[in-house]
Amino acid sequence: MEWILILVAILQSMAISLGVGSSTTAILNFFVAIKDGKIDPQERNIMGVTYAVLRVSMVLILITTITLALKSYGEIGNVYFSAYNMGFWLLIFILYTNATLMTLRIMPSTFGPALQASTWYTLGIIYALIPLGLTDFTLPQFLMGYVVAIFLAISIVNGTMAIMKAMRDEANPSQK
Repeated sequence: MEWILILVAILQSMAISLGVGSSTTAILNFFVAIKDGKIDPQERNIMGVTYAVLRVSMVLILITTITLALKSYGEIGNVYFSAYNMGFWLLIFILYTNATLMTLRIMPSTFGPALQASTWYTLGIIYALIPLGLTDFTLPQFLMGYVVAIFLAISIVNGTMAIMKAMRDEANPSQK
């Protein structure tokens, strides 16, 4: 049974890495696609593949995290509910909620992509803290760091989009 849990933990690590990398690719593809002001069918197809990889990653993270949580809770009981684990679950919840809202076109593009990217990066960062033994933060500390990451991502994504729009408008003054 232990080898199964080792495989699940490895799969979780790979899924998080895949998600962080795919999220980076999704944002970069989005910037390239909107550079000319429109997303053509070929760009949309490429972005669709990236989004499919993100969805696979999200499903794998959910399954592996549930599996590992059940094992941990069974061994340590309520001690499982540390700020680290609660933050981890919060990030998973936000990934799913935001992805759903973006798919339904409810979440505005000024926030959705940045929220998704900041959530993926925060998930990758806190996961990287495990081997360093740096998981004893409080929930308010976690939330403060996460909010900073969100604001940073919103600033970077929207700032990049504004710069690209200004460059596009400058190159094509008749299309303002």
